[in-house]
Amino acid sequence: MAKKLVIKVTAGADAPERCSQAFTVAAVAVASGVDVSLWLTGESSWFAVPGRAAEFELPHAAPLPDLLDALLAGGRVTLCTQCAARRDLTEKDVIEGVRIAGAQVFVQEALADDTQALVY
Repeated sequence: MAKKLVIKVTAGADAPERCSQAFTVAAVAVASGVDVSLWLTGESSWFAVPGRAAEFELPHAAPLPDLLDALLAGGRVTLCTQCAARRDLTEKDVIEGVRIAGAQVFVQEALADDTQALVY
């Protein structure tokens, strides 16, 4: 198994099952001791904003705020620079612990040794 896992989630409330799967896999990996970096892009970008994860509901799925809290506590959560700009989000708008970074950082993380990258 790869020592690091980079997950890019592109879906939000527009594709709730795909979104939930990404957060679930990321949180399970963190709980398993894997170094996880979750990237919020596209519609998932809104989950970087305080309170927005609490609005997400999917039957038979773990609550998104709990998964996000686990990721913030044990991994890294990054909001895509361009996605943030398109939504007029800045560092002052996002949850403490969420960084904003661009494609160069994503590529560096995804191509690092002993890393597996997944896109949802």
